Amino acid sequence: MQLRAAILLVAAAALCKNSQAAIHPYNKEYFYSVSDAFIFRGGREGLYASTKEALEKWGNWGQIAPGVANGQSEIKFTKLEFARPESLANQFEPDEGFTGLIQAVIFEVNDRNRIGYPTSQGYRYCCTKELVPKTKCSLERLIYHEKEDGWPKLLDIYFEDNQTIAYSFEEAITIEKTGMYYLWFVICDEYLSAATVRGQTTWKNPMGYLPGMMYPHIKFFGVMSLLYMTLSVGWMLLYARHWQDVFALQHWITAVVALGMMEMSTWYFDYVNFNATGFRPYITTLYAVFLGCLRKTISRVLVLVVSMGFGVVLPYLGAIQNKVMALGVTYFVAVSALDITTNVGTIDDLTSTARIALVLPVAILDAIFILWVFTSLSKTLSQLQTRKAGAKLELYRRFTNTLAIMVWISVGWIAYEMYFKVTDQYNEKWQFDWITNDFWHILNFVFLCIICFLWAPSAAATRYAYSELEGEEDYDLIEDGKKTPKPAEKAAANGEAKEDEAGKME
Repeated sequence: MQLRAAILLVAAAALCKNSQAAIHPYNKEYFYSVSDAFIFRGGREGLYASTKEALEKWGNWGQIAPGVANGQSEIKFTKLEFARPESLANQFEPDEGFTGLIQAVIFEVNDRNRIGYPTSQGYRYCCTKELVPKTKCSLERLIYHEKEDGWPKLLDIYFEDNQTIAYSFEEAITIEKTGMYYLWFVICDEYLSAATVRGQTTWKNPMGYLPGMMYPHIKFFGVMSLLYMTLSVGWMLLYARHWQDVFALQHWITAVVALGMMEMSTWYFDYVNFNATGFRPYITTLYAVFLGCLRKTISRVLVLVVSMGFGVVLPYLGAIQNKVMALGVTYFVAVSALDITTNVGTIDDLTSTARIALVLPVAILDAIFILWVFTSLSKTLSQLQTRKAGAKLELYRRFTNTLAIMVWISVGWIAYEMYFKVTDQYNEKWQFDWITNDFWHILNFVFLCIICFLWAPSAAATRYAYSELEGEEDYDLIEDGKKTPKPAEKAAANGEAKEDEAGKME
């Protein structure tokens, strides 16, 4: 019931949105008051420069090569319109000319200081009489300082006469320099503060519609799919060869390997489709997120129960099983909420405030898992050492060392991520941002490979499986392959010998 409720919660969260695209849609969006202006942020994406060939065709002939991967990088305005209240429009005459102005500004992150002007009263975006001598700006317009190359780009959209709608030109801004680009719609006239925007803008890179920060994911998940496929083939060959000796723990490892392969493949096709069409259907992304969350949850629960000795020292978990299940379901819900917010419907390089808030519960649950795992490992190692189960003890020591190394690497990488975010508040290093996220997939894969190696199906693997206490510790393997009787067996044998002797004496 708990798992079913968690799945329904995830599905409900996903259905709260509609399918979107790299084509940024605006549906009667309102402007927000920012300092002395009213601004609507139309998008932010990392864009690579158009190729030299595409620039030559565009510049000399006004042509664009066919296809999506045509080398052309651009921001295109499509069916963009702005609406003002009818009561405001009726204040003007039918032939009064321009009666309102909205400006669209496109700038690269390193040119952010060219937008607006700092004053003693705060940052100002709109031109006033006092600022004209200092900035050479035009009254009641956005303050911006154009460079020799014509950037930042500024487009004017006018309301005419007493019309309620202002239409933007169907225009495409070609990107000639790689960078993180912003699009703002700005109003400096307070009377237009109630205006809304609808329509769309299309952001395209030279190789397709994928935002620049996401583009490396195509190659990454393609490689990861091949690696998981290779691991799956190797594991299944051993699984099939020694199927009679396979025990419960190896079944769960098989499930994790299969989920990993399916997840990586789904992400790969999700990004390929997004890059080719500009649309990112929720169903594909949600499926990839579901597989990933399920894999993460099963992996963590599996590591926890193995640390407790399940299948090796314990035949079942007993009363603690409910606590393990509760933690697993809670983690699944938390990580699903985080991954849905991060991935489902994500079409640009904007950082979600909701995502930042959802990271904390997942981090706390991960800390609980780690603490519980190492506490359980300590008890399991003590039990194995007391029982002198040499083979199992050696296995668990390797497992503990591997887990400790992975935890230290994780802590180090988290520290690096924090440093990366703090020192790159404006995403100037956006081309390397994918590494901070995809590193976790690499670490998980390496850890899974080690687990597969430690618990690989083999004729001798059953010596790691649980058996009845009396039989479990009767024999221990030694280097020459012979079996050495354990103290309990020797004592029993001596007891039987003494009884036989006593019988003979009688």
